[in-house]
Amino acid sequence: MAIRQSALTAAVVTLLGATLGGLLLWRQRALRTKKQQLPAQGLKGQVRVSSCPLPVEPEPMVLECKKPVESQIQFKQTQLSPGQSLVLPLPAVLPPVDQVLAVQPVMVSSEEEWEQLWPMLQKDLSVYPVLGLDCEWVKSQTKALGVSVKGKTSTVSLLQMASYSGLCVLVRLQPFRGGQQHLPLTLKEVLSDPHILKVGVGCYEDGKRLTRDYGLVLGCTVDLRYLALRQRKVVLNNGLSLKSLAADLLDVSLEKSLELRCSDWEADPLTLQQMTYAARDAQVSIALFFRLLGLHADNTPSPDTGSGYSQLANCCQGVVDTPFRGRGGEECEDGGKSVDGERKRRSRKLQQSVFESPESGDQQVPDPRRNNKRKPLGVGYSARKSPLYDNCFLHAPDGQPLCTCDKKKAKWYLDKGIGVLQSEDPFIVRLLFEPSGRPDSQQDYYLTAKENLCVVCGKNDSYIRKNIVPHEYRRHFPTEMKDHNSHDILLLCTSCHAASNVHDGFLKQQLADEHAAPQGCEEGVRLLEDSDRRRVRSAARALLTAGEGLPGPRRDELQEVIRSFFNDPDGELTTDTLQSAAGLETRIFNESYVPHGLKVVQAHAKQGLKGLMGLERHWRQHFLSTMTPRYLPPLWSVNHNHSKFLRKYGEDLLIQLN
Repeated sequence: MAIRQSALTAAVVTLLGATLGGLLLWRQRALRTKKQQLPAQGLKGQVRVSSCPLPVEPEPMVLECKKPVESQIQFKQTQLSPGQSLVLPLPAVLPPVDQVLAVQPVMVSSEEEWEQLWPMLQKDLSVYPVLGLDCEWVKSQTKALGVSVKGKTSTVSLLQMASYSGLCVLVRLQPFRGGQQHLPLTLKEVLSDPHILKVGVGCYEDGKRLTRDYGLVLGCTVDLRYLALRQRKVVLNNGLSLKSLAADLLDVSLEKSLELRCSDWEADPLTLQQMTYAARDAQVSIALFFRLLGLHADNTPSPDTGSGYSQLANCCQGVVDTPFRGRGGEECEDGGKSVDGERKRRSRKLQQSVFESPESGDQQVPDPRRNNKRKPLGVGYSARKSPLYDNCFLHAPDGQPLCTCDKKKAKWYLDKGIGVLQSEDPFIVRLLFEPSGRPDSQQDYYLTAKENLCVVCGKNDSYIRKNIVPHEYRRHFPTEMKDHNSHDILLLCTSCHAASNVHDGFLKQQLADEHAAPQGCEEGVRLLEDSDRRRVRSAARALLTAGEGLPGPRRDELQEVIRSFFNDPDGELTTDTLQSAAGLETRIFNESYVPHGLKVVQAHAKQGLKGLMGLERHWRQHFLSTMTPRYLPPLWSVNHNHSKFLRKYGEDLLIQLN
């Protein structure tokens, strides 16, 4: 019986072992079959990455700005419109300048020609959404030479637009006047598109002309002169005209002969010289734009930074759609001056001493009586003859450092016998009396030695003092906030000083708008011209000079003006009376006059001490943001002395403006 049970047990064990072994073999075979099938199935939802370059043109990447970036990147072509996600194309290599200028321009005179060319231009804009832009119109030679003449302004004849590749479209606008043809819709859209930058010299003013003549809206313009003023690495020796910028930054010579500038831009067809001249202005403009941003053929943006509108627009903050206001009227693209200088030129005499070449008859020759050498940017400023900082030290009687000062002031204490010389190098004077105040700590701005160099670019051979908070505001501050305050006086070279003043003009205009404190209008002018007194003075001078030569009715009319002013209708006009009337002062005091600076300070003073500190902080931060100084003195701060003011005077200080 025992033998039978053992045999049965062995048979059961053998059967179970065979069954388990069979299951294991089947499982291994099933797994091997599944692994072989996986690669083929995975290709349905995945993209193989090859190490070899593929002959496929890269399409733009779409990055959703409002949602977190996903691990996958979706590739598709998207038409950008306001409110949609920004298309950031894969960066393309910028062509060299000579290659850009070598591209032949294409003339467009009809809607059909534009539509044929538009896909090529649209393709370039999908890579770099920037257009170099310029306009041409018929100019008289006298006006081109800077002489203001009266008469109807010419209508824009030609619109030039160039993309980053050098593709330049010349749009003849004459066929689209008076409803002869309709302007292409895509042309209107690209000009007004807020996501496509239009760059050039005077492009904002070109936009105003296009609006006036054709109702076109030109948006997102950037004047290259503003970007040039921010330039730190390249010295601008020849001014800010397009020709000068091209020479300084691109080493390109632009032909600006009077013959070409004043040629017939209404002609059909235009000559090859005219087309080349017009295209060069637009092509050079976009090449300058990338050069001023530090981008060129040898410095292509990386895929991480992108080259879309947002990256380019960030470099143009504060100057988009802003008319250029240069110091004294900067030069424009045709070698004349900007629109802002036009008002000043209108008051000048119409006659100019211009010598003409006997050979050409229309070439301007420099007047030998004038110095025609171009001046570098900022040359109108007078640089200091001596260093500002002597870095002499004043010490208290117990030897505690009090402040730094110039050598003249330090010697004054010695000459008066109230100080003794402690050291020659550095020059230290120890006072023999207890000073009125001591520094709160040894980490004080006024205890640091300062270098005599431009705090922006580091230039140390010529500099001028810069009031970070302009004097027109600081002068009205309460005494507590401006007593012995040299913190906001820094050194800038003449070119950086000129650039800083341009930026200051923007903030002043912003403050003028915010606080109803206009600059240069009737409310902001101390003296007004009295038209009645001016009329009397003019009448008296006419009677004295012309006398009996005037027609009788006219003479009686002038005499009546003078009698009415002196309130003596029947009095006799003697020579003395006429002399008195001829010398009348025509300017009268404006009773409603409130200086711009005072009005702004008054508005901030309503918030007490904190309001004025806010204005001070605003100007300091404005200087840091616009000029990005790299050589500021140690411990210079936008909040300098603010905690000290609150601790010493409290928030409830009674503000007494000067």
